[in-house]
Amino acid sequence: MDHRREFEHLVRDQLGATAAAQVLWSAPRLICIAGDFTRYDVHAVREHRRSIDLVRYRLFGSDLLGLETLASVSSGTQAPRRARRQAGARTAADIQGASMADLATAVDEALRGLGDGVSRVERKQYRAYQRLRNFACVCPPQRSKLLVYLKVDPKRVDLAPGFTRDVSGLGHHGTGDLEVQLRTTRDVERAQDLFRASYAAG
Repeated sequence: MDHRREFEHLVRDQLGATAAAQVLWSAPRLICIAGDFTRYDVHAVREHRRSIDLVRYRLFGSDLLGLETLASVSSGTQAPRRARRQAGARTAADIQGASMADLATAVDEALRGLGDGVSRVERKQYRAYQRLRNFACVCPPQRSKLLVYLKVDPKRVDLAPGFTRDVSGLGHHGTGDLEVQLRTTRDVERAQDLFRASYAAG
């Protein structure tokens, strides 16, 4: 709202005076688009109490773009009753999606924080973390969990049902014979020793 005049001038220059005259200012929204955001960005947006969206993009090949909303905050203005009902119906899914995004960010920070030589590579089906070779592969978040595959010998791990699994004889995306299932940030802390072991082996 502080830059209303500049915005209207930009619309007029790009789309013409008619389009500029049709801009509605009753419910302005800011949309931030970037390759990635940190958990602190998401927290800051939720604390701001304004209409702001954080949208992350991913490129698949040379001509396909995927968008994912990490955070969406609405201002205190009253929405129409039907819109409020629809928003209420989406609340649980939005919270769950946000928690999975936060979980993915926590895993990313944990794996990249293992050492200075860690690089992250985006693959079509997963995200790889490597030194000289891949030591961890993270698949896109599922509805309630995040799967990480590590280069750790499952026979040397006390497997815990619902947390770690031997997938050496099973097909899956990424490299590594140990599957780690993460559902909360507490699981990320629990998996730190496994992350370090895989990093050391990589």
